[in-house]
Amino acid sequence: MALDWQPIWLTLQLATVTTALLLIIGIPVALWLANATSRFKPVVEAIISLPLVLPPSVLGFYLLLAFSPSRALGKFLSENFDLQLVFSFAGLVVGSIIYSLPFMVQPVQAGLEAIPSSLKEASYTLGKSKLETLLKVILPNIKPSLLTGMVLSFAHTIGEFGLVLMIGGNIPDQTRVVSIAIYHEVETLDYASAHIYSFILLILAFSILLSVYLLNKRLVKAF
Repeated sequence: MALDWQPIWLTLQLATVTTALLLIIGIPVALWLANATSRFKPVVEAIISLPLVLPPSVLGFYLLLAFSPSRALGKFLSENFDLQLVFSFAGLVVGSIIYSLPFMVQPVQAGLEAIPSSLKEASYTLGKSKLETLLKVILPNIKPSLLTGMVLSFAHTIGEFGLVLMIGGNIPDQTRVVSIAIYHEVETLDYASAHIYSFILLILAFSILLSVYLLNKRLVKAF
């Protein structure tokens, strides 16, 4: 039995791209939430946290409608940027970013809120700009939170099913990630292949979580 490794590579690629983009997006969002005093802050936090309680199929359904070329957003992206998000890898990335956003934002926000204000004030007193303070003082002091956010986002993306099925479907070499491959093999009664995919996913998820616990333990001791 020859196992198709493409779903595994595609899953790792999706998780890596999603995590990298979430790091870029999540830090500014978490920074704003950690310092915001606006009365709209709870609304923003609730919106960001929706994927934690909302069934993936619900989110996937609405994203499918929004990205459809027959809808305003999908039509705009198609006509102006030649971007097709439905049943494409790009669509999986966008959907995964939205779905895994709270797993990046919440740990980073908690880390930022735990930093003493005196630390930032001392940096400003020494003539450091806000950007320098962020890059050289704040972010180095929340390494465990950043690591947790990255690992949770990566692991959560690997385990996606309902959302990626709704947006991407089951297209070989394009949108068939491991979770979809498992579903496909079970549907075709190929339980042996489904078992191998499932076992690989299990070992990968366990290894990722074990690594983050060990690294976080070392980082906490270092601080």
